[in-house]
Amino acid sequence: MSTTQINVPDIGADSAEVIEVLVSIGEEITEEQSIIVLESDKASLEVPAPCAGVITSISVSVGDELSEGDLIAEVETAGQADAQTSAEAPEQTAVPEEQLDEAPVESSNPVETASTTSVIAYTVPDIGSDESEVIELSVSVGDSISEGDTICVAESDKASLEIPAEADGKVVSLAIAVGDTIGQGNALIELEVTQSAPTEAVKTEAPVETSNVEAVPETAPVVSSEPVEKTFSVPDLGSDSAEVIELSVAAGDQIEEGDTICVAESDKASLEVPAEATGKVLSLGIAVGDNISQGDTLISLEVIEKTATEPATNTIEATAAVSVPQQASSPQPKVEAQAQVTAPAGAGGNVYAGPAVRKLARELGVDLSKVPATGVRGRIVKEDLHNYVKKAIKGESAASGSGIPAAPKVDWAKFGSVRTEAMTKIHKVTADNMSRCWLNVPHVTQFDNADVTDYEDYRQKLKAEGESKGIKMTPVAFLVKLAANTLREVPKFNSSIHEDGKTIVFREYCHIGLAVDTPAGLMVPVIRDADTKDIWEIASDIIELATKAKEGKLKPNEMQGSCFTISSLGALGGTGFTPIVPSPQVGILGVSKTAIQPVWDGESFVPRKLMPLALSYDHRAVNGGDAGRFLTYLVEQFGSLDNLW
Repeated sequence: MSTTQINVPDIGADSAEVIEVLVSIGEEITEEQSIIVLESDKASLEVPAPCAGVITSISVSVGDELSEGDLIAEVETAGQADAQTSAEAPEQTAVPEEQLDEAPVESSNPVETASTTSVIAYTVPDIGSDESEVIELSVSVGDSISEGDTICVAESDKASLEIPAEADGKVVSLAIAVGDTIGQGNALIELEVTQSAPTEAVKTEAPVETSNVEAVPETAPVVSSEPVEKTFSVPDLGSDSAEVIELSVAAGDQIEEGDTICVAESDKASLEVPAEATGKVLSLGIAVGDNISQGDTLISLEVIEKTATEPATNTIEATAAVSVPQQASSPQPKVEAQAQVTAPAGAGGNVYAGPAVRKLARELGVDLSKVPATGVRGRIVKEDLHNYVKKAIKGESAASGSGIPAAPKVDWAKFGSVRTEAMTKIHKVTADNMSRCWLNVPHVTQFDNADVTDYEDYRQKLKAEGESKGIKMTPVAFLVKLAANTLREVPKFNSSIHEDGKTIVFREYCHIGLAVDTPAGLMVPVIRDADTKDIWEIASDIIELATKAKEGKLKPNEMQGSCFTISSLGALGGTGFTPIVPSPQVGILGVSKTAIQPVWDGESFVPRKLMPLALSYDHRAVNGGDAGRFLTYLVEQFGSLDNLW
């Protein structure tokens, strides 16, 4: 026995953090089994064992920073001398003297193999869409990877998927980077692949007396391939029924095992239903809008089945018996290693999953050792993780009643004629964002009225000057300027809660978002540095950005970085509403239609123009006192015209 040290290989970065230790002292491991998982600022990677043996010591723990060459663990391995002696002295089989006389045998030479190394370029396979964006790289140049390991994660408008390696080898170059758009046939990766080929055949001379030999039997069965039609049913969807919201294949398509057939949506989740075999689509048993359940007819495929037929055998009557020293066709340790690889993923610490899956598991708080694996060689894929979480949520909801009840499904066509219209992308993004904000932010809304009589009179006087400048002066321009002044006075509203949940970030700049109603949906352009601009500059910015928004010409950077948002419904009417805080901002001002109302001046009621204001805020960052000071200061500013310039 001897001890081998396992050190950190070239990881493509100066250092990386240990995020998971996959083995323990005393555990028996196989060659290429993952020992630890490292994460740098570029990627996550697994460090494999260079040899098989028993772990005798572990020198690292979760949280350690490691560099190339650092000691990870020590492994007790079988002595090389014993293995060599065993290889040089194969087991001899005793042969009876009579048989030796009848069948003399000459010694045979063992098969020798030569290894050839070549660089092979691989391209992007069929990923189910015309183009997808690379959102994560799982390997880097210099990595040694195995067939089936994840190379990258690509995301299309339909799904995210991992692209696996097609062979074992060393990464020579990557033709892709995060953010690239890829499609089938694009250059993907170059691998240095080692191939073995026999150089000398086994020579066995065994003269046999064949006085009564009739024929030599054929040793290989005859294999025939013929297309057959197979019908597949809907698998377990994790719910009693689900609605088909998208079909990914059509009759006549050639599909592979694992390709998405359709996307089904239940009251709990959306999921893709994969193909169980490779073949040609003959017919579909489903359509968009159908409600499907486990066992329903899903698809009919024309698949190629290989059938082996027994060859006709001829009787051999041999008068001589031949005995040849037994030679093993493959070493036993290789078989044992394969058995360990295909063991369930939950067995001890030997979890077989790619970096992307491990990262997702950490984000979801899932113990990978409890996730059943369905991938090649017992590998956990993202679908396994999704199914595990889906079942866990289903079980929790049934047991404790937690979770948000789903909206009931209603067939509106039963009550009269209906018309359907697809939501625009902006509409869908807005809906998702509003749901996220409403669920995550504890909202409070406070109300007040601002006396804008003097401001409205002043705005009317500016009309002539505005026409000469080509600028229309609106009430919103006044609101933006005064809100910026108020953010300086009450900085709590110019902050955000850090993602760690323990820190508040205060901004030294003041950018104001302005909600604009457009034909495509709600858009929020941003007026930058509103506190440093005068009223004419702000009015000009509003006209330019609102025009771009309605024409669909806003750039992404023109809708980013807002500190506070104003949503004005003044032109549409209404006496008040409660706007939703656009997290991570902590406040939003809702403005309703100005109306003339009687106000007591101490002696009599006088008509004044009052503008209803509604201030919604995130109660985690802003207290009621802060909100009260904000609204009071904002309303008081309408009593002076000096703060507009």
